[in-house]
Amino acid sequence: MKSSLSIIYKNCGNKFDSLSLIKPAAFRKHRMEYAATAINRRHRRRDKIVVIMGATGSGKSRLSIDLASRFPAEIINSDKIQVYRGLDITTNKIRFHDRLGVPHHLLGEFDSSLGEFTPSQYRYHASSAIQQIAGRRKLPLVVGGSNSFIYALLADRFNPDVELFNGSDPVCTELRYRCCFLWVDVSLPVLNEYLIKRVDQMLDSGMLDELAQYYESEINESEINTGLRKAIGVPEFRRYFRMFPGRMKDTHGGVGEDDQVRRVVYEEAVRAIKDNTCQLANRQMEKILRLKGEGWDLQKLDASAAFSAALEGESADGWSGIWERQVVEPSVKIVERFLE
Repeated sequence: MKSSLSIIYKNCGNKFDSLSLIKPAAFRKHRMEYAATAINRRHRRRDKIVVIMGATGSGKSRLSIDLASRFPAEIINSDKIQVYRGLDITTNKIRFHDRLGVPHHLLGEFDSSLGEFTPSQYRYHASSAIQQIAGRRKLPLVVGGSNSFIYALLADRFNPDVELFNGSDPVCTELRYRCCFLWVDVSLPVLNEYLIKRVDQMLDSGMLDELAQYYESEINESEINTGLRKAIGVPEFRRYFRMFPGRMKDTHGGVGEDDQVRRVVYEEAVRAIKDNTCQLANRQMEKILRLKGEGWDLQKLDASAAFSAALEGESADGWSGIWERQVVEPSVKIVERFLE
């Protein structure tokens, strides 16, 4: 299957080395726009790409690996926080061993201390990555929950000065690539329950210690709303680490007044993370529905049953079987038809 499918990809000509590209802080706006236009001209034949969309926690990364194991593919991250280096647990980056050797691009590559990584910069870097992947006769899989990044990459008429999802500007339906959109959907009540449990799992996996190290290394507090500082978990725990600096792992023990206060502040931070994560999922869902409602051909894959089974304690084989039948197998058929 891989060899027959991969022959549809032609060499794209000149390639860009993503590791040698100009760092975000050094970008000039006119250079980025010129470069993006140049790349767009080279893509007039419009390479085929698969775009996996969905709210946070809906299984996009898992599906991307499932597809990459069946097609000759490489993955391009489209999560605006996961592009930054660091806080791997807090930002929920896919673990290295879970990538199964599949190449990932724009995942943890940029230093957030150099400034905000903008949609225009994402358009430039992701376009370059697509060109490289297609040049290797592989299928580019664009995967992530940041719909503003996805729109910036794909819209033929993209205005970097307009925030599409904060206004009433029309959605551009003319796209720069031939796209197969896979939308992994989970009903909000089920997804919210899963997200709440996922926060607890992240904390059990070392998220608090990771944040403690981050706050220990932070010097400049002035740029609160840029880069990794916007990652859910960082602002919520700010008060906690200001009051109790250091790696305070034991948040449930102790009987003294300081221990009780620390426990209360900790629990407030955890509740805020859970609430903000669920709110993020809801906002992402609204953006996806807008894109679909204005003409983007999103193929919906309902993963609610698989998530419900996992939440109810069904065995890994049980809920994985549901995921395979209801999400992976339909996705493979959609991609096969798209490539043919």
